[in-house]
Amino acid sequence: MAPQELVVRMLPPFGGWLALAALTLPGGSPLRGAAVALFLAAGPGAAVVGLCGPALRVRPAHTPVERRDPGFARRSDLLERLMLTLFVSVAAVMIVATVLIATHAFSAQRVLLTLTLLTTLAAFSPRLRASPPRTGKGSAP
Repeated sequence: MAPQELVVRMLPPFGGWLALAALTLPGGSPLRGAAVALFLAAGPGAAVVGLCGPALRVRPAHTPVERRDPGFARRSDLLERLMLTLFVSVAAVMIVATVLIATHAFSAQRVLLTLTLLTTLAAFSPRLRASPPRTGKGSAP
C-alpha cells in the first residue's frame, strides 16, 4: 500500500478521533460543533464507500445519448461517491442511535464513540474485490 493511499484511508477514523477529542472543548464551542458535525456527515460513509471502492468502479456511468461529454463519467462517478458517502453516514448515525436508544444506553458520546470505532474498523478492513462483469446470459462458467 502506498503512503498516500494509507493517508487517505486513515482520514475518516482520524476525523472521528478528532471529534471525540473536541468533546473536551466547552459546550458552545463552534470548533466542537464543526468537528462533530463534519465527522457525522461524512466519516462513516467515507470509510464504507472507500471499502467498497473497487467494486463501485467496475461499471462506470454511461454518457447520455444526446450529448457526448468526455468528462461525464468521471464527474458522474465522483458525484455518486459523494452522495453515497453522505447517505451512508446519515444511515449509520441513525442505526447506531436507534440501537443505543433501544438498549437504553443512548448518549451523544456513545454514538460518536461507536461510529468512530466502526469507522476505524472499516478503514483497516481489506478492500472488496471487484467481480468481473458478466459477458453473456446465464450463470458464469
